[in-house]
Amino acid sequence: MELIMEQLPIVIHSLNIGFLQTLKLFFVTLIGAFPLGLIIAFGSMSHFKPLSIATKLVVWVVRGTPLMIQLLIIYYFPGLVFKNPIWGGGEGGRFAAASVSFIINYACYFSEIYRGGIQGVPIGQQEAGLVLGMTRPQIFFRVTLLQMIKRIVPPMSNEIITLVKDTSLARIIALQEIIWAGQAFMKGSQGISGAIWPMFFTAFYYLICNGILTVLLGRLEKKLNYFR
Repeated sequence: MELIMEQLPIVIHSLNIGFLQTLKLFFVTLIGAFPLGLIIAFGSMSHFKPLSIATKLVVWVVRGTPLMIQLLIIYYFPGLVFKNPIWGGGEGGRFAAASVSFIINYACYFSEIYRGGIQGVPIGQQEAGLVLGMTRPQIFFRVTLLQMIKRIVPPMSNEIITLVKDTSLARIIALQEIIWAGQAFMKGSQGISGAIWPMFFTAFYYLICNGILTVLLGRLEKKLNYFR
């Protein structure tokens, strides 16, 4: 116990650094995936068949393959096939590759949620908007969008919470997120080796983060109840 108390400041410092990397990847993914997912949703609903088919094919491939494989392909493919390691070998390059992988993956999942939300709004409301002389963009932003947001909050909440945990997959390309930091003390790091107890602290970080997100997203859902 005394040894653990001596090692605790070292472990907490390392986990804090790893958790900041985890949060950074989490927020970058959301910032990129939210708008990209909406664009993909519009593509899949397009009346232009080639665009619709191509978009649906991309979504099917991304959703049908593991995120871990996508990470490996996006990070290693340019260097191994084209002999052009565009990401470089540093932590910044690994973070960029992980960000691109996560944004594409989650944008495809978000696009299906967006599509379901948009198509769930009664078509009669759009027709009423046209009768009132509103343009289609006006109908989308003033009528469809707000109702879509109410419909998509619960499934989006699940995806966002899943994203927090999925960031741990980035360690497959040696991105030093929080699980990488915790696992390092099992293998040997900063004079500590064979210690599994830091992994319990790692789980605690995830529990706190997901707990905060659950409360915030729950409050958001309650504030949107005026659509009922």
